[in-house]
Amino acid sequence: MTRRMERGARIVIEEWMRVKRWDKLLLVTTKEHLEESRALRKYAVGKVHSVSTLVVEDLGRHVGVFFDMNEEVFDPYTAVIAATDYSLVTTKAAKRAIQKHKKFLSLPLSTNDGRSMLEYEFLMMDTKKSRLMAKVIMKYLRHSTVIHATTPAGTDLKVYKENRNPGFFNGVIKDGKGYSSASIEVYVPIEETKTEGVLVLDGSLGYIGRAKEPTRILFEKGRIIQIEETPTGECLRKYMEDYKDERIYIGGEFGIGLNSYSKCLGNCYIEDESAYGTFHIGLGRNLALGGQQNANGHFDLVCLEPDIYTDNRQIMEQGKIIIPEPVVY
Repeated sequence: MTRRMERGARIVIEEWMRVKRWDKLLLVTTKEHLEESRALRKYAVGKVHSVSTLVVEDLGRHVGVFFDMNEEVFDPYTAVIAATDYSLVTTKAAKRAIQKHKKFLSLPLSTNDGRSMLEYEFLMMDTKKSRLMAKVIMKYLRHSTVIHATTPAGTDLKVYKENRNPGFFNGVIKDGKGYSSASIEVYVPIEETKTEGVLVLDGSLGYIGRAKEPTRILFEKGRIIQIEETPTGECLRKYMEDYKDERIYIGGEFGIGLNSYSKCLGNCYIEDESAYGTFHIGLGRNLALGGQQNANGHFDLVCLEPDIYTDNRQIMEQGKIIIPEPVVY
C-alpha cells in the first residue's frame, strides 16, 4: 500500500463519501483489488458504524450482470463503494440503492499502466471548482433539446435530449444528491433513437485504451451503423461484438469532461472520460443516469477539443468552456 494509494483512499472516504458514524458501509471489490479495498477500509474504520467487504468474481465488463440479477444486494447498507474494475453505476442494484437514498459511489479501478487508480493525480481535482464549471454548462443543457458537437478531427454529431435532465459527477456524494462517480463530468442521458452523424474517435475507447489513429464511426437513428476499418476500428468492433448484445451499439449518454488534472492518455478509463477538453458518447446502458436503455454494459468513446453547441448556443470552443452571449428578444 503506497502513500499515494493511501492519499487516494482518504480523498474517497473523507472528501467524496463524507461518511457518518451511523453509516453501514459496503466495499464491493474483486480479488485483484483487495489492496485498494484495504486502503479504503483503513480510512473508514472508526468513522462508520460498520465496514463490510463483498468480493465478487472478476467477470470483467460483465461484472454488472450479477448486480442486475441480485438487485437487492445493497439493501442492508447505507453507503456503498463499488470498487471493481468496471463501473456498476448503471446496474439495477445501483439504481435500487439510489432510489432508496443510499450513498453510492462508482469507483471503477481499471487501468492499463499497472498503477492503482487510487494513485492517480486526477483525484486531486478541486471539487468546488468542478461544481462551478458544471453549473455553467448545465444551465444551457437543461433548456436545450439538441446538442451538436464538432471536432478538428472531423466529428460532426447531433444528439437529442428532449425531456432529459443533465447531471454531474465530481466524486462528492452530496453534490450528486446521494450518488456519484469518480468520473468528474457533466452528463446527459440522451434520447436513444436520435443520435445522428459522424464521430471521429481520436481520444480513447473506454476501458480499451487510447485510439491509435482517428477512426470514423457513423451513427444513424441512435445507433452505430458503421466503424471505419482501421486498427482502432477493428479493436473496437471486436470489443463490442464480445458483449453479445445489440443494445451496446446505442448511444445513451453525452458527457463533457471537467477534470483539469486528467489527461486522455488511454491509461485509465475514468481519467480519460473526465479530462477537461473532451466529450464522450456513452454506449449501452443508461438507466441510472435517467435514460431508458438497458444493456449488458456501458462504456465511452472519448473525443478531443470539441466545439459544443446547445440549440445553436456555443458552450465550448476547442475544448474550453465559454459563456454564450444572451439572446435578446
